[in-house]
Amino acid sequence: MKEKIKQKSVLREWGEAFIVALALAVFVRTFFFQIYQIPTSSMVPTLIPGDKIFANRITYGPKVPFTQLRLPAFKNPRRLDVMVFVPPDEKTRPWLGRKQFIKRLIGLPGDRVLIKDGSIYINGEKLVDSRIDWIKYSNVGEYGQKNKEITVPEGKYFFLGDNTDNSQDGRFWGYADRGDIMGKAIFVWWPPKRIAVIK
Repeated sequence: MKEKIKQKSVLREWGEAFIVALALAVFVRTFFFQIYQIPTSSMVPTLIPGDKIFANRITYGPKVPFTQLRLPAFKNPRRLDVMVFVPPDEKTRPWLGRKQFIKRLIGLPGDRVLIKDGSIYINGEKLVDSRIDWIKYSNVGEYGQKNKEITVPEGKYFFLGDNTDNSQDGRFWGYADRGDIMGKAIFVWWPPKRIAVIK
C-alpha cells in the first residue's frame, strides 16, 4: 500500500514539473524569444534556407495570444532591421495556418518610397547603408513599379527581401500592420558554421 502511494506521489511530482516547464516554455516563447527556421531563399545571403534564428519578441511589445492587446514596446521598429511579421494576405487564413515572413524593414509610416535604378529612395533621398548597398532592387509588383513612388500609410510598414529577384514582399502585397510585427531577428544559432548576429 505504501509502495503504491509512493509511486503515485512520484508520478504526480513528474506531472507537475512537466506542466510547469511547459507553461514556462510557452510564456517565454510568447513574450520574449521565439525560434524560427528559414524556409526560403528570399533573404539570401543574409539568411539561407535551413538557418535557425532567434527572434526577440519583447522589443516591439509582444502580442497577447488570441487578443488584439500588446504589451508596452521598448522601442519602435527601425529602418533596415530584419523582422518577423504576418503579411496582410496571411491574415485571411485561420490563426493556426498563418505563415510568418522574415524581411528587411524599408518604409516607415508616412515615408515616400521609390525603387529607382536598383536603389531605394526615401522621401526623395537615396538610402545608403552597407546592409543593402550591394542589392540591386527589381521593379516588380503593384507597389514596386518603375517610376512609381508609394506612400506608406500610418500604422503600416513596407518590407523587402534581400534576394530581390526571389522574394514575395511588399512590392507585391503592400504593407504590414504594426500589430502584425512579431519580433526582431537577432542571430542565427544553427548550423554552427552560420552562427552570427543578423545585420
